[in-house]
Amino acid sequence: MLRIEALSKTFFPNTPNEVRALRKVSLEIDEGSFAAIIGTNGSGKSTLLNAVAGTFKPDRGRIFLDDRDITRWPEFRRAALIGRVFQNPFAGSAAEMSIAENIVLAMHRGQRRTLAPAVTRKVRQAIADKVSALKMGLEERLDNPIGSLSGGQRQALTLLMATWLRPKLLLLDEHTAALDPKSAAKVAELTKQIIDQEKLTALMVTHSMQQAVDLPDRIVMMHRGQIVEDYRADMKRRVRIPDLIAAFDRVQKRELFDESVANLLVEQYR
Repeated sequence: MLRIEALSKTFFPNTPNEVRALRKVSLEIDEGSFAAIIGTNGSGKSTLLNAVAGTFKPDRGRIFLDDRDITRWPEFRRAALIGRVFQNPFAGSAAEMSIAENIVLAMHRGQRRTLAPAVTRKVRQAIADKVSALKMGLEERLDNPIGSLSGGQRQALTLLMATWLRPKLLLLDEHTAALDPKSAAKVAELTKQIIDQEKLTALMVTHSMQQAVDLPDRIVMMHRGQIVEDYRADMKRRVRIPDLIAAFDRVQKRELFDESVANLLVEQYR
């Protein structure tokens, strides 16, 4: 389970460029749950994901994963518990290394290294079996450099690598945004398939309303560093894209109204 308690982060504090990216965000993701975070640019969704990954330290608040306080853990230590797929298909893998070699590295994430041969016949067969489940024909190309593959193929393999050891948490950072529509649909399908089969706990940032509706069992909407809507259970099953768009409109109109009232009060008491 992931538990976030009153998490706050301000970038460039006390400067003209100050950005309050997270404002006392609290969130719990149950074990085996798949949640999507949506929001406009600058809403704080990617900042929240990066805070969980350990990319930076929060100003205040705490992060618990599997009942362990990881708030002050460095990013490399969290990697033993967290799998992550980035937006860029070329992140998270070594372009010059073969498919098999990249996957072997993922198989040993967080473990001690030895001088024993890595890609043995047994290991190669295990890799081929899992890669064949992607249904991309890549099991016949295990010796090819992973950098020679298309973005969709590479992202599918990165997803496989991130989930090979069944992480306590899978982070998906707009992982289909850089792909063409056909590849994006395929990777989205594989994402849902792997998460369901492995019963993973997952947190996905996405701009795709369609993915938010179709893939997860929960939708969290953020705006200006805060959670403003939380769709789960029956509410999530009933929600559709027009409902999400309407919710965005309500939040923006409420913000404009609040600003107008504040301005009127300022004028009145000058």
